[in-house]
Amino acid sequence: MDIDIIAKALKELGHPTRLSIFKSVIRAGYQGIAVGGLQTQLSIPGSTLSHHISSLASAGLLSQRREGRILYCVAEYEKLQSVIGFLQDECCIDEVKNNAAESEQ
Repeated sequence: MDIDIIAKALKELGHPTRLSIFKSVIRAGYQGIAVGGLQTQLSIPGSTLSHHISSLASAGLLSQRREGRILYCVAEYEKLQSVIGFLQDECCIDEVKNNAAESEQ
């Protein structure tokens, strides 16, 4: 995955309020959580919540679904897995390479 896309996702998750929102959305599962429920749960003013949701959506971390008058936020789990995978994929590679090089000496 493109490093700029990963950086944007991590940047948006780097804000404490957005991280709290995203954590609540993840906890809700695949059905998502109503924006009003998020507002109540986190005690965030509506305009502030809307701004943070927009930021998370622009990073591809969540999407929104409307059912009648209720707007739901749903986590984009594939995007989350991509971000986590990006960080984990090369875990300890240099250590393994260095150990192999030292063994050859």
